[in-house]
Amino acid sequence: MTSILADKRSRPGADAPPPDTVRARGRARRRALNWLTAVGFQLPALVLFIGLVLLPMLFALYAAFFRWGGFGMPEDYVGLDNFTDLFDNPVFMGDLWRCLVLTLLTLALQLPFALAMAVLLNQRLRGRAVYRMLFFAPYVLSEAITGVLFSMVFAPDDGLADHLLGSIGLDSLGGEWFADPSWVMATLFIVMTWKYFGFHMMLYLAGLQSVPRELTEAALIDGANAWQRFRSVTLPLLMPTIRISIFLAVIGSIQLFDLVWVITQGGPDHHSETMAVTMFQYGFKRYQVGYASAISVVMFGICLVFALAYQRFVLRRDLEGATTTMRGAGK
Repeated sequence: MTSILADKRSRPGADAPPPDTVRARGRARRRALNWLTAVGFQLPALVLFIGLVLLPMLFALYAAFFRWGGFGMPEDYVGLDNFTDLFDNPVFMGDLWRCLVLTLLTLALQLPFALAMAVLLNQRLRGRAVYRMLFFAPYVLSEAITGVLFSMVFAPDDGLADHLLGSIGLDSLGGEWFADPSWVMATLFIVMTWKYFGFHMMLYLAGLQSVPRELTEAALIDGANAWQRFRSVTLPLLMPTIRISIFLAVIGSIQLFDLVWVITQGGPDHHSETMAVTMFQYGFKRYQVGYASAISVVMFGICLVFALAYQRFVLRRDLEGATTTMRGAGK
């Protein structure tokens, strides 16, 4: 009996764990390896996000409660004085008004124009790829290049805009486009539309090309004209793309800086100034970094409130539909 037991113990694999235990250990090792791999890939981005985004945001919030010139650490604590002074500042209140005007103009004019061009270029036109490239090209240009270009186009007396108006006998409409307080915002909006409508046009084109052709053909067979097909078939299916476009346009209007700074630097007499330009003026020109930090906090608060409200009341159906689709695909 003793020899039999010894012979069993001497056999290879006699004391090996059951197969189920081996498979469970293998799955645990794979899960641990996958987790470590995911952490390894995400860690550099997480470190950059914390160091370049999160910590500066928290420090800006901290500095907003101090009267600070940007040198050393903030020490002169003033509480909410920077914020109360901010809303007593007519320049900043003008910034809020101008932001609202630009946003409304963008929603009422720029986005419908981009949608119309997208619908047009979605048709079978000769050379439509060239037109798409030409309309999208301004978005590829940097804001600095665009600002310098249109500073020359709308230069008083010898600019291209004045020459074109003069050639058709409308000399009286030309003038100091960016120097006239009555025209500066309208001229800036023209530049903004030229720069950004191509981006929204491409968004709408992508959405239009995802509309099933069978639906429009069925509506055509039922006797619907072009407007009825667009209103009843294309537009409802395009609404998720339009909602994303509106969100990006509003956030962009709130944060507008580059074009304004390159072209007008907020002039004349603050009539084209935006919140970002005012923040830059106080932070880097006047060295009132605590006050500028308060402006940045207010800008962040406006963007955050809008983003949360927009997601809650506008994007909720799209997000719920995407979640349902992902759950169905995972089953």
